[in-house]
Amino acid sequence: MTKKTERQTWSSRLTYVLTVAGATVGFGATWRFPYLVGENGGGAYVLLFCLAMILIGIPMILVENVIGRRLRVNSIDAFGDKLQGKNISKYWKILGYMGLLGAFGIMAYYMVLGGWVISYIINLITGNLDISQTITKDVAKDFYDLHITNSPLEITLYTFLFVAVNYIILAKGIIGGIERSVKYLMPLLFIFLIGMVIRNVTLPGAAEGIIYYLKPDFSKITPQLFIMVLGQVFFALSLGFGVLITLSSYLSKEENLIQTAVITGFTNTIIAVLAGFMIFPSLFSFGIEPNAGPTLVFQSLPIVFSHLWAGRFFAIIFFGLLLIAALTTSITIYEVIITALQEKLRMRRGKAIILTLGGIFLFGNIPSILSDNVLKDVTFFGKSIFDAFDYVSGNILFLLTALGCAVFVGFVLKDDAKKELSATPDSTFSTIWFNYVKFVVPLIILVIFVSNLF
Repeated sequence: MTKKTERQTWSSRLTYVLTVAGATVGFGATWRFPYLVGENGGGAYVLLFCLAMILIGIPMILVENVIGRRLRVNSIDAFGDKLQGKNISKYWKILGYMGLLGAFGIMAYYMVLGGWVISYIINLITGNLDISQTITKDVAKDFYDLHITNSPLEITLYTFLFVAVNYIILAKGIIGGIERSVKYLMPLLFIFLIGMVIRNVTLPGAAEGIIYYLKPDFSKITPQLFIMVLGQVFFALSLGFGVLITLSSYLSKEENLIQTAVITGFTNTIIAVLAGFMIFPSLFSFGIEPNAGPTLVFQSLPIVFSHLWAGRFFAIIFFGLLLIAALTTSITIYEVIITALQEKLRMRRGKAIILTLGGIFLFGNIPSILSDNVLKDVTFFGKSIFDAFDYVSGNILFLLTALGCAVFVGFVLKDDAKKELSATPDSTFSTIWFNYVKFVVPLIILVIFVSNLF
């Protein structure tokens, strides 16, 4: 293992919180959350999401923070070392490897979504996607089919461009690259987001969209929906694939884990909810159905922007926001694998970055791009390559890794977990959290896992 004295620490709590917020506020908040709200009854989903963040989100953030900061090493060795003079079984490190595999799976298709966003930005700038006049649903779909589904070379180029931007940031290191970039990117994301929200909630007829978004229809609240929302919280918070374990390994021992976890959960929830305010008022203002599914952002919103004054400008700002959110997440997920390669294989950082980004591009991104066209007949679990990466990482690997993390804290670390969590390990909060994580959280994760398989 790498010596702990060699490890850098975040320059301040603010930079750590911004980095974690960036890691957790990606397409999960800006793309996935809005379309799931639209598919599942609006306000009912939003209410359950806020509850789920408290019930599973914040407790699991603390689980991964405790594991990450305990030894201040990579997300594999974080499950090692000794307790009370006895070695922890080496088999616990399987959880770390599963997290890496899950990180590969999500990045295999996640970077391609970044390529899609860049395609929209460039085509909006050049006028290939002309929204200076009102466009129809057919026009939006034709553009999507032509430039996303059936343009593998174009999307490969834009995905590579997105990977290259990640490389430039990662090459400067965890502090010089990731921390410094997030310091600028996160405030910019907030500015874009608030600007878009103000623009959309002031549209004529926006009130109907706000009511749909915030007023729960309690008849739509079912156990199955709540289980689905709990699963979305895992995706939204980047739980289960080593991101929070890796980032918290750079935390000083003096940092208050409880405060940072609450701030992280609160920030993610606020941004996800704001993303809805950015989208639903405009959909209802122009009579567009909110239940378009995963293509909501790419096929429905261009129609909305074509109705707006200065629509092209606001569309570019919107897709720029998506790109920033994706970037702040992708650099931290890459870092999980890069840190493991550096510390486990004694690999130079430059080589680890090229191997990680290049390997995922060749064996993940390109197959995902081709799954809509050249490889459309290749399926796994009855799903396209793109969807299979999403399904296996999001429904199997992440949940099993998170389950293992909760069990590791509750049944292996035991009192050491409470000592890592707080300077007052016997406090009421520490005791309640520990028992909740030990007995309740594993049951919740098992229910989500089984539900996702059927």
